[in-house]
Amino acid sequence: MATKRPPPAASSSLVKRSRVEDEDGSDAAASSSLVPITSSRDGKDKGLVRSVKRTSGLSDPILSLNGGHQGEILDVKFSLDGEYIAAAGGDKSISIWKTYSPNNHVTSLQSHNKAVICLAFLPPSTKTINGFPSSTSSLPLLLSGSADSTLILWSPLSPPPNNKLRRFRHHKGIVNCVAPSPADATLFASGSDDGDVCIWNTEEKQPLESLKVGYPVTALEWTKDGSGLFVGGIDNQIHLYDLHRKQILYSLNLHTDTITSLTLSPSGSYLFSFSLDSTLRVWDVRPFAISSSNGDAAGEVNEEDRASQERLYRTLSGALNGADALLIKGGWSRDGRRIILGSGDRTCVVWDVESEKILYKLPGHRGTCTAAAYHPKEPIVVSSSTDGQLLLGEIEP
Repeated sequence: MATKRPPPAASSSLVKRSRVEDEDGSDAAASSSLVPITSSRDGKDKGLVRSVKRTSGLSDPILSLNGGHQGEILDVKFSLDGEYIAAAGGDKSISIWKTYSPNNHVTSLQSHNKAVICLAFLPPSTKTINGFPSSTSSLPLLLSGSADSTLILWSPLSPPPNNKLRRFRHHKGIVNCVAPSPADATLFASGSDDGDVCIWNTEEKQPLESLKVGYPVTALEWTKDGSGLFVGGIDNQIHLYDLHRKQILYSLNLHTDTITSLTLSPSGSYLFSFSLDSTLRVWDVRPFAISSSNGDAAGEVNEEDRASQERLYRTLSGALNGADALLIKGGWSRDGRRIILGSGDRTCVVWDVESEKILYKLPGHRGTCTAAAYHPKEPIVVSSSTDGQLLLGEIEP
């Protein structure tokens, strides 16, 4: 049964982060105390504090959220209204934090028997679940997937035992990914090491259907209209499944290692994928027809290669998968112009998509940055790490 863990050890502290050009401060967030902001890039004038133009409603430009977990954090998400943060821990728990001051550790959700791997907030709905209202801005609902092979639907702001709404059992392996449908707030998909992709209704304990992919599934994302599902796994490819016709529409095959993250842009036109090959690719997934005129002179055409080349929009480099080979995750900015991603070099990386340039390489973590996310309304980002802390801060809009 889910219980509320008291949060006396949890705390937030002000720390420094640098832009990609900065030369010092790579471990600035390691301290739980205030780190002075230097006035020069070589760090000599440490007694001077530079005025910082504020860009958000955070109490401080950078905050370290500590004490929510006893060990690594594997995923982090903002609630859809941006008021709360949820973090998935290797210690079997989920921590819930307030985004804005005071940055309290609100509660911990505990019911999984093994590490919590993935999280997703449900979009708002007017329906009820177990007699409780579905996700609203004041009472969001949260899905979690775990190494114990189950998923749980939570009302994280409700007092226990009412915060645990339903447990979903079907998978026979680690649940690596969960994705709510953008078209129906009661539908979501999950992917597992058992090779199944399951489509669920939040009101049913068993899946509505199961796609037998045949290999471990590590990343999922819906199409904008909810009719299709992008599936990534250890076959190094991304397959778009048409859920109505029960067939693969096309595959994207330019990665050379396991897919760790799939995220659709706010417009629904572009999909980004990250892989253990340390490349981030942005794909044009609008439903245009692939030209049949491409191919070699002999007329031998590899349909998957052609689809991949024609749909590839940008290739972004600068993030590393890390020696621990974790499923590193990221997200889009609300305007679709930027992407943020965790990295194995203890940073999180922010790119401008059009120019393919790195805007920030944000330091502060002491272990692999496992996940990073953009706030849905303000220029705020959050990142999680194997070091057990969350870094929350503002950047330039």
